[in-house]
Amino acid sequence: MVSSALNRRILDLEEELGSPLFERLPRGVRPTAAGDLFLAYVRRSIRELEQVGAQIEGLRGLLRGRVRIAVAESVTGHMLPTAIARFQAGHPNVAFSVWMDGPKGLADALATDAADLILTHDPLDRPEVSVVTSVRQPLCALVAPDHPLASRATLQLRDCLDFPIAMPDVTLAARTLIDRAVARASFKLEPALVSNSVELTRTFARQNHAVCFQFRIAGSPDVSGLVTIPLTDPGLAEARLMLAVRRNRVLPVAAAAFAQLLEELFEDISLV
Repeated sequence: MVSSALNRRILDLEEELGSPLFERLPRGVRPTAAGDLFLAYVRRSIRELEQVGAQIEGLRGLLRGRVRIAVAESVTGHMLPTAIARFQAGHPNVAFSVWMDGPKGLADALATDAADLILTHDPLDRPEVSVVTSVRQPLCALVAPDHPLASRATLQLRDCLDFPIAMPDVTLAARTLIDRAVARASFKLEPALVSNSVELTRTFARQNHAVCFQFRIAGSPDVSGLVTIPLTDPGLAEARLMLAVRRNRVLPVAAAAFAQLLEELFEDISLV
């Protein structure tokens, strides 16, 4: 009886839409192209209904839930933990899921709603990614305190050629910026180490009198034990960190509230 009623409802939907949703096979069914589109619509509707429920809870002053945020590794040392602690001090019922990725993975997480928010250095010019706000976060060279370059106020990439270099790999935004800067110049970088781990490149720089690279937010303390020196090559000094959401998405209340806190934090950083 239940199966018959469900089949009747599917037939009614197909008649209403003017297109079959399923291809009937000898052993079951499979969705047509129209069926796949309708399934995607249903899933979006369910997500939006959940978001409305969260918003209603927010209106009652019972802010709770989970904020899912995917980020570049550069923000995990100080800025993001500080922002989360500040937010949870006022909203203890909100939990966070945080993971790191490169620019493509971050944009993909946003496009598929796996993440509510992303913090990225490169939104990849994708139409579904909407940048809410950004803050200057220049790319810097990092060296040990006793390194010959440690006393320099600024550097260019070519100044690093005489020393071992630890480079980010091609999945990270810093590598994209470095490759663009090198492409404009008349030299090549020959790294001694390439990794997608910023922490590994920092450790290598400390132990091997090497140079590594990292984004730097004004006002954030340097806890790496390395000296941070701004790079003045075109495109590196102007690098930015961006807070982004999926275009036209209505965020859950907790995520929207945390995004507002990040906007305020970015404004404060801009004044430093």
